[in-house]
Amino acid sequence: MKFSVYQLSRQGGRARNEDRMGYCYTREAGLFALADGMGGHPEGEVAAQLSLQTLAGLFQREAQPCLADPQRFLQESLLAAHRQLLRYAGERALADTPRTTMVACVLQGRHAYWAHSGDSRLYLLREGRLLSRTRDRSYAELARTLEPAREPRRNRNVLFTCLGSPGKPVVDGGGPQRLQRGDRVLLCSDGLWGCVEDADIAQALQPSQPLSEAVPALVERALAVAGARADNVTALALQWDAEEDPLHLAVAETAAPVPFASTFQPPDFSPSADDGFDDEDIERSIREINEAIRRSTQRRTK
Repeated sequence: MKFSVYQLSRQGGRARNEDRMGYCYTREAGLFALADGMGGHPEGEVAAQLSLQTLAGLFQREAQPCLADPQRFLQESLLAAHRQLLRYAGERALADTPRTTMVACVLQGRHAYWAHSGDSRLYLLREGRLLSRTRDRSYAELARTLEPAREPRRNRNVLFTCLGSPGKPVVDGGGPQRLQRGDRVLLCSDGLWGCVEDADIAQALQPSQPLSEAVPALVERALAVAGARADNVTALALQWDAEEDPLHLAVAETAAPVPFASTFQPPDFSPSADDGFDDEDIERSIREINEAIRRSTQRRTK
């Protein structure tokens, strides 16, 4: 497996950045995910971070070195993240549960699989053309479906599902999509797609434009359009660079064989525990998250 990846997150005009992103991989499978903690509910940044760490821990446990069923893994992992948010709120007697949207993608073999809950999106592009994108379960998406010519102006931020909601979230899946060399996948929060049209996203991700240039340009464009009240803007883009030979295995950014690598930095998980967690794992994870948030806040106030 061979891919290249570039990720970027900007705070925009918000008091803090509640978006989180990351990726992890083995020699034969890769997991890429993005979460957008929801404003109006407590600790959105914790919801996003804990959800990503849940996925990464389960991937580390189950990708040995590949997943038995990638789509099933995605469905079950997002629901596991949802349960961890409910557990987090229950243990702290929070009046409301931290909530987040999430989109995740697995690359395995020569195929891409994806799943999402809420309005964080995945775009799949080939030679600058949009092959597929996720469909939000939101008022805005429903309005566009019913009346394509009208742009919804009210309730456009209303979501029908997310992780951490009182009821069981809806997790929509896609794939398997067979990949060709040069195919690109973009995961992004609504701070990006809400300000940049789909056609412009596809144009920006033309094959001639390196990801290291295309992603920052898209993020800056979204910030410029939104102005002083810009939302958090986060994007993670990857390019499938494998040769046609399915036995050709190489991993981006490393030439050494590694059993598992991650930018999520998940805690160690106990395979015998429910969803791979025990109480000590959860507490350690939350301490790490809260400490990182505290340090980030101190840096902003200096």
